[in-house]
Amino acid sequence: MNVSRDVGVAPTNTGNVGATPTSRLKKHKKPNPHSKDLRKGRHSEPNQIYYITTITEDRSPVFKSFRIARNLILLLKKEQQLGRANTLAFVVMPDHLHWLMQLTGKADLSKIIQSVKTLSAKQFGQPFWAAGFYDHALRKEEDILAIARYIVANPLRAGLVKRIGDYPHWDALWLQ
Repeated sequence: MNVSRDVGVAPTNTGNVGATPTSRLKKHKKPNPHSKDLRKGRHSEPNQIYYITTITEDRSPVFKSFRIARNLILLLKKEQQLGRANTLAFVVMPDHLHWLMQLTGKADLSKIIQSVKTLSAKQFGQPFWAAGFYDHALRKEEDILAIARYIVANPLRAGLVKRIGDYPHWDALWLQ
């Protein structure tokens, strides 16, 4: 996958001096009592393609920070370098992540998501992810390319940009 659009390059001035992307986060928020429901029926299958969505606590726009968004992208790439997951497409939105990925069998789905969320929170210096994540195991009859297009068009549908190419935090395997 080619993620050469300035991956890992952090600007020295983000324009939000004094503001923190997690200023809306509560320090000791109770876990979502329904997050355990997201795990019901979840299993990891090697070579299975999953569409993952995970959000920040209180939908705080943590990823408006270019540096934090790019660090998350580096962690997705690291999962691929470790041979645990193959990234097919992703978009990092201001308050959530969409990730189309294929498991390799070296780690289960929950372990991979936990790793990405834990490491990104450590890099930032405080937790910012909401508990749990949504996953959809794609069936053979589902159009992977259509799902990837849907994922990368998210910033366009959200009104963040006029053209998909203007949004910096996405990529898809089919662009190589």
